[in-house]
Amino acid sequence: MLHVILYAIVPIVVVMLAGYISGKRGVFTGDDAKKFNKVVLDYALPAALFVSIAQASREDLYRDLKLTLVSLVGIMACFMLVYFVFKYCFKKNTGADAAVSALISGSPTIGFLGFAVLEPIFGTTPAVALVVAIVGIVVNAVGIPVGLSLMNASLEKQNPGSTKKESAWKPVIHALEQPVAWAPILAVVLVLCGLKWPAWASPSFDLIAKANASMAVFSAGITLSAIKFTMNWQVILGSIMKMVMMPLAVLVLGLVCHMDPENLKMLVVAAALPPAFSGIIIADEYNTYVATGTSSLTLSVILFVGFCPLWIWLTDVAIHMFA
Repeated sequence: MLHVILYAIVPIVVVMLAGYISGKRGVFTGDDAKKFNKVVLDYALPAALFVSIAQASREDLYRDLKLTLVSLVGIMACFMLVYFVFKYCFKKNTGADAAVSALISGSPTIGFLGFAVLEPIFGTTPAVALVVAIVGIVVNAVGIPVGLSLMNASLEKQNPGSTKKESAWKPVIHALEQPVAWAPILAVVLVLCGLKWPAWASPSFDLIAKANASMAVFSAGITLSAIKFTMNWQVILGSIMKMVMMPLAVLVLGLVCHMDPENLKMLVVAAALPPAFSGIIIADEYNTYVATGTSSLTLSVILFVGFCPLWIWLTDVAIHMFA
């Protein structure tokens, strides 16, 4: 636990705090954070995912089929549960509000904090990259399209003709067009085809890949500095569902499916990550549920400092009990 706190949690807090202070002092603004995020999502993270996965073997991928299924079922089940809870338990919420809640409290910020948290704990291995890639594809290629579809349906119901009628597949195609989605998929295809990634090609990707974690965490601090924090029951419930419900669901599913213990620990930590920043971006773009969503994100980031080592310990206990 001391290793987790000193090598995974403390560095994130320090770098995020540096970004937060720079944002408060006006050194960087929310617009700068968006530019940093674009570098992370379009260049650094895809490079890190591609190289790490391309160095894996077919056996590694076959062994991770359970990881894919548990990730998809566990994360999307929690995603939909958040949607229904926030839609039907809070009378003031519209379907669009509930959809944004699901995009925030029902999705981990794997793209920004995945490598930053998992590598110091579990090492720089292809297995870590596969967890980040699989969870990232579930969040970006499944969760976001579903959330946008639910949001547009609600907005169309409230104001007929306010949204363009588009193909249901358009959000999915758009998600898969992003480098953070197609780069790991391409790497998986290369591995399955038996094409060995040359060692001399990795340094060309590693240089930008190494900027992924630090830039993502620093940018997160800037983003948080621009958020006006408010506390209410929806903020508290959203944070609890993200920090408790999702990792618990993934842990139970993983134990039932007899997942590899190391993969299960990585997946539980990934599921316990704070809410996805993409949900905040979408909320701001549609001007829907912005204040509550951003406050829930802020509270979850603070809670993660304690919940990360707690879930690692609980997962270890559960694995030993059911081994």
